[in-house]
Amino acid sequence: MANPDHLQYTKEHEWVLIDGDTATIGITRYAADALGEIVYVDLPKVGASTTHMKICGEIESTKSVGELYAPMDGEVIEANKSLDAAPDTVNADPFGEGWLIKIRYTSLPELLSAAEYDAFTGE
Repeated sequence: MANPDHLQYTKEHEWVLIDGDTATIGITRYAADALGEIVYVDLPKVGASTTHMKICGEIESTKSVGELYAPMDGEVIEANKSLDAAPDTVNADPFGEGWLIKIRYTSLPELLSAAEYDAFTGE
C-alpha cells in the first residue's frame, strides 16, 4: 500500500501533516503492521515540550512496545484522547482517525517525501 503523498515521513515510521505552524503526527501503516494489535498508547500531555528525535510517548501492542519520537521541537497542543478507549484505531486508520498528537513546532526538520519513505521501507 502506497503512503499518502500529501504527508511527510520520518525514518522512525511516523507521518507528519503540516498545516501552518502545526504538525499532526501519527505512525505509518508499516509501523502499525509491525507492531501488531495496538492495545495502549501513552501520549504526551498538552503543553509538554517536544525535542527533535527524543522519545515523547509509547505505543504498546500485543507483540511489543514501540517508542514515539518527536519529529520536531515544539509544544504539544493536542493529543488524540479517543485512543484511550480505542487504541486499535491506530491499526484500523493510521493515516486518519488514528493520529496521535499535534505539535506547534518551532523549527521544521527535513522530512521524507512519500516516495523517499516508500524507498526506505521497500514498499
